[in-house]
Amino acid sequence: MTYSIQGLSPEPFIPLFALDDAGLAAINARRVIATADRGFPCRISLEDAKAGEALILLHHTSHDVATPYRSAYAIYVRPGVEAATWRDEVPPVFEGRPLALRAFDAEAMLRTARLVGPGEADAAIRDLFADDAISYIDAHNAAHGCFAARIERN
Repeated sequence: MTYSIQGLSPEPFIPLFALDDAGLAAINARRVIATADRGFPCRISLEDAKAGEALILLHHTSHDVATPYRSAYAIYVRPGVEAATWRDEVPPVFEGRPLALRAFDAEAMLRTARLVGPGEADAAIRDLFADDAISYIDAHNAAHGCFAARIERN
């Protein structure tokens, strides 16, 4: 079983970086500066920002579906980065983090879910996709609950 993990497209976020703090606050977003090399995971590059880098923290609908499983939460995005693509391996942003993997069918209904510890994501993804009814998996950071990335079956 092969899979791919794609970072979010940067296009919808580009206008946010031109907003001042008042403009960001008006849409419930904030400009933040990473205070460490870990803990500020960019959902476009699928890497943690480095200390001193600017990011936008905003509300994002990650599972925009017409089912009870529609989901939204806060995410970080960085300016000037491209959407990362990972095939058959997990991105750096998954490393060292416990994850919640939520497996959905073609109708966007949750079929099953799994909590995985650091280093366990790849095996769990492959195991979940062994079920042909699973169309895609949404990964979330288990502790904070924020969306990490969409995992697609190839």
